[in-house]
Amino acid sequence: MTRRSPTADAAVPPADDGTPPRRPRRTDPDRRDRIIDACLDVIAEVGVAGASHRRIAQAAGVPLGSMTYHFAGIDELLHEAFTRFATTVSAGFERRMAAATDLASARDAVAAIILDDVFGTQRDQVLTHELYTLAAREPQYRALTTAWMARSRAALERHFDPQTARLLDALIEGLTIHYALDDMPRDRDEVALAIARVTAGAVADVAPRVVRPLS
Repeated sequence: MTRRSPTADAAVPPADDGTPPRRPRRTDPDRRDRIIDACLDVIAEVGVAGASHRRIAQAAGVPLGSMTYHFAGIDELLHEAFTRFATTVSAGFERRMAAATDLASARDAVAAIILDDVFGTQRDQVLTHELYTLAAREPQYRALTTAWMARSRAALERHFDPQTARLLDALIEGLTIHYALDDMPRDRDEVALAIARVTAGAVADVAPRVVRPLS
């Protein structure tokens, strides 16, 4: 006769009404985050147009039903994914500018943002252009890019007056897109010269700024 371990019954006590005990449900607390990250990977590979529920679920390694459980629809998932992307890029932008201690290092930080950060990888280039395309048509994505630009300008205003910060923000956007679409190699001297000219008459402004979160 085989004896049951006393801990087996203790782990899953029988129900009072005699029904079989329920086994503990398996949990996957990181599933939602994995879906969002997989959504960005899929967009980088095939664009927003090709980012279907099925493709994203496969990339995340989750059942297809998980998509509708965690997100009301593909629009909600796309917005959360792009919010995560924009927040990540903004955080890197802010770290660069926060580390600068004077005008020279602030200019170097801007150059690093242009040459190494914003479009540092092909994946980030594609995601940024896909977001811009959506923002050109959809108000909810326009609000996202507007908040992104506001955070960028606030970070720049650690070291530059508001007008110069706005011009620098436009320079960063323009040069990064230009370098992303041009086959010519990025010219660090050209970038440094452009930044120096834009900031030649800059007024230092290092007052603390309130940065609103992306939403």
